Amino acid sequence: MAARIPPLSPPYSDQAADLLRRMMPGGQEPIALFRTYARSLPLAEALNGWGGYVLSRRLSLSLRDREILIDRTCARCGCEYEWGVHIAHFADRAALTADQITSLTTGTGADPCWTGERDRLLLDAADALHDANDIDDALWARLAAEFTDEQMLDLLMVCGWYHAISFTARAARLPLEPGAARFSCVPEPR
Repeated sequence: MAARIPPLSPPYSDQAADLLRRMMPGGQEPIALFRTYARSLPLAEALNGWGGYVLSRRLSLSLRDREILIDRTCARCGCEYEWGVHIAHFADRAALTADQITSLTTGTGADPCWTGERDRLLLDAADALHDANDIDDALWARLAAEFTDEQMLDLLMVCGWYHAISFTARAARLPLEPGAARFSCVPEPR
């Protein structure tokens, strides 16, 4: 299926080339998502600032926390594109096991692969935000016992940000990235 908003293709304008270089680390080819956003340079510039924060060490959450939230949110949104990019590029660095990747995609925070309360809380928070657009008082109290106010703000914004990314990738029908993980690689829960 063709993308509804085709990602930019080279040769890029000087402005687009500069922005895409800043969006992609280490001189890698820009992914389709970034090339799609680059169709609106003011939008892409604004998104680059926020995305740069979310993926940086300035975020108050650990890389593992961040990736659990992102992977769960993208999976719940059915966004194979962004889920696959993050699994391919960050799952190993976040020390996510194969069972945890399966659980993030098709399971729950109650699955036995989640031995730490922090990880389970992150899944529960992502699920609550996805299902109810809110976090009830009981879950909030559990989260507040584990996370600082700064971390809670980042948690809420990461989930919201990746809902927006998922909406764009799915509705624009972005082609899956070469080498990215696929939902089909995740075995059904036992």
